[in-house]
Amino acid sequence: MQEHKLSSEMKFDGKLIKVTYDVAEVNGKEAWREVVHHPGASAVVAIDEDNRIIMEKQFRYALNDYLLEIPAGKLDAGEDPLVCAKRELEEETGIVASEWISLGTIATSPGFCNEVIHLYVAKGLSKGEIHWDEDEYVEVERYTFDELLQRIKEEKIKDSKSLSTLLLAMPYLK
Repeated sequence: MQEHKLSSEMKFDGKLIKVTYDVAEVNGKEAWREVVHHPGASAVVAIDEDNRIIMEKQFRYALNDYLLEIPAGKLDAGEDPLVCAKRELEEETGIVASEWISLGTIATSPGFCNEVIHLYVAKGLSKGEIHWDEDEYVEVERYTFDELLQRIKEEKIKDSKSLSTLLLAMPYLK
């Protein structure tokens, strides 16, 4: 069964997201749908030569808390997801990688949002240059996988992109 959009009304047009109120046909009846439109993103599990994973600790305003996350960022209009992943890894951590492995994609909240995140493993790491946005500050840290499992139990890592990508990256750890 596929739903068909009958109408769509823009309710919010922000810098990062847009929100529409849609009416869809479902089984011959009308149903409302509120949709958050997001440009998509890329996320990276970067594994160093000592089998440690590069993580970022940063404050997340919406949760009013610090979280430990993998490097990630939104796609620019028309940007290739791998180009985005490489850009975000260097901008946020000052690290570049010579080997990139695609892990596929995840839909973060498909019940109301169209955001898709492209997932990667990065290896062959070397020093690049940090280029934070004006409103961005992150602490770059390195962890073993076992240490990250403990942080997950402590709910220091709880965002879906980090949890999903770390799970999918397990076969690439030594």
